[in-house]
Amino acid sequence: MSMYSFGNSLYSGRRSFNVIGKRNIWFGIAIVAIVISLLSFAIKSPNLGIEFRGGSQFTVSGAASLSHDVAYQVIKEVGKDDAPRVSTVGTNGVRVQTVQLDDQQTQQVKDALAKAYAVPVNEVTSTYIGPSWGQDILSKAIRAMIVFMVLVSIVMIGYFRSWTIAVGAIGALLHDFVVTLGVYWILGLEITPATIIGILTILGYSLYDTVVVFDKVRENTQKLRAQSAYTFAESANLAINQTLIRSLNTSLTGLLPVISVLFIGVGFLGADTLRDLALVMFVGMILSTLSSIFLAAPLAVALGMRNKDIRSHTEMVEQMRKNAVEIASNNVDAQTRNKMESDMLANAGIEERVAGGHLGQRSQPKRKKRNKK
Repeated sequence: MSMYSFGNSLYSGRRSFNVIGKRNIWFGIAIVAIVISLLSFAIKSPNLGIEFRGGSQFTVSGAASLSHDVAYQVIKEVGKDDAPRVSTVGTNGVRVQTVQLDDQQTQQVKDALAKAYAVPVNEVTSTYIGPSWGQDILSKAIRAMIVFMVLVSIVMIGYFRSWTIAVGAIGALLHDFVVTLGVYWILGLEITPATIIGILTILGYSLYDTVVVFDKVRENTQKLRAQSAYTFAESANLAINQTLIRSLNTSLTGLLPVISVLFIGVGFLGADTLRDLALVMFVGMILSTLSSIFLAAPLAVALGMRNKDIRSHTEMVEQMRKNAVEIASNNVDAQTRNKMESDMLANAGIEERVAGGHLGQRSQPKRKKRNKK
């Protein structure tokens, strides 16, 4: 089956994935991922970048060799850091990050690096980065995220006229934030300001994908009580299936440049300065795609099912289906069947519409009176 025909079968409902019906499974997986992430925050120390922990940084330009072992040996002999962080910068540069060194140690490391990499001393630059700079960026990022969440809640409630949809969207965003950061924390990946910026960026991406799904959910459930073919959960599940191909295409399109930067730019060309941003975007975009499908809409449906009208409509539809099975199995006559269906619709507050039926004199168009001459 081609992707085109597969998408059409999902949109029409001929083929369907029961995402809403298995929502407890998705909730369980999300809760486990969040709990593991939160436990890692409490148990394990983060691998913070120099911007957050502070320290000295040396950059060697025009190096004939990009071997990291040379830098490790220099810091081991001259510096006082047992675990320096060495990375390649561009095509002929090496960056070395250590703990804070005094002026004498800094000069000794510069001279040793210049000699080890066979470059003039003026090709080795040194800077000191204080931890306050990174903490300032972190505090501003947290404030920005809080403001972002509040504004998103207001806009979602105003646009969809439903607090359940707003809670579903915010729940998915918080899941993406906590789990993405948890992946970094557990794997010991370096957390830098670029990581925080990347996480904030994927929140916007996740919100876009979630709004696409919710917009279709609203369209399918707008006249829910005027029909008896689908329940609220089934209408939402149809919306997820109808937007599934679009969500996957959008995610794949967004991931392609990130994959190019991560595997070609960083892995093949050695652009290590792009690693932090590209890696967090790669992890976060995958998680945001999954959460918009398996978490946001199912959470909104679970909260929406607490509504009395939605529950009564769902019970009515399920009862009508049971009656249909009973009618078919007991060979009930047409008059009795029609009466059972009409009573069920009336009890649910749904006005029956029969094709070709007379809707009453009041529904007829009014003719304008003409003045007789």
